[in-house]
Amino acid sequence: MSFDELRDLYQEVILDHGRRPRNHRRLEAFDATAKGDNPMCGDRCQVWIRRTPEGGIADATFEARGCAISVASGSLMTEAVRGRSAGEIHALADRFREMVRTGQHADPSLDTLAPLAGVHEYPSRVKCATLPWHALLAALDGKGEATSER
Repeated sequence: MSFDELRDLYQEVILDHGRRPRNHRRLEAFDATAKGDNPMCGDRCQVWIRRTPEGGIADATFEARGCAISVASGSLMTEAVRGRSAGEIHALADRFREMVRTGQHADPSLDTLAPLAGVHEYPSRVKCATLPWHALLAALDGKGEATSER
């Protein structure tokens, strides 16, 4: 697959998740929630999580109002974190932030999130992609709110 074909495929994935986000709903039974706000562009999201008895993530959902990148990021994120421990999620979030800043995604744990690697070409959109992750980390850490700054 050529670079242009891969970029087109990734763009389609982002548009699909932006238009038809997965897990875009309030979780009825949850253990933690947090809101995220990007005051620079107006993106907002809220994340709900339900933990496993061991403390991992049994389920994660979100609701977002914002650009396709922010909504797609929340959608892909909720799929990627199920079954992971809080420590694994913190590490994944760090690798994700690095990927959207640099475009590098050699780590296989980022494969499902790779469509967002192209965000690095638009530095002003990095905060759009990371906002749902900031909200997720705030929920995991027992904080009720997060901003695009973290």
